[in-house]
Amino acid sequence: MVNSGRESAKDNDLFFTCSLIDYIARKTKNTRAEVVNALGEKYLIKIYDLADIYHSDNIDRVSDDFIRDAKISTADFDNVASCKYAIPSHWDIGKVYKRLIKFVAEYEKIDVVDALLKVYNSFISSKIDDYNSSMYYENPLYLLECYLENKVI
Repeated sequence: MVNSGRESAKDNDLFFTCSLIDYIARKTKNTRAEVVNALGEKYLIKIYDLADIYHSDNIDRVSDDFIRDAKISTADFDNVASCKYAIPSHWDIGKVYKRLIKFVAEYEKIDVVDALLKVYNSFISSKIDDYNSSMYYENPLYLLECYLENKVI
């Protein structure tokens, strides 16, 4: 496989998957864990496997398709509105999760989608998604250590 960029194609696919999760969460005002759990393994694998195709499409249309297909309803979690500072983009947050998920998959020797489910359902997800804290721009290895310790260290 030719790698014409700085990252592998699968890393880019994971980045898009995580960014789409964040985009859907913002659009539906759900936590990221709620979105991941509503999508379930079936849709997460589909997004990850076809990310190179979805990435070329309009993210609003792609997100609408998954919101409809996974029956994700609108909730009232709005970490963007409650943010007092600069709001990170869904791409920024996608990169944070991509790095952490990749580390977890390598460390625990598990599949990327399994690591994705574990990370988004761990305590650290709510910490990353609090844009009034500094967690989302912390060093990726620090986030991994916090995840492994199951607490902020």
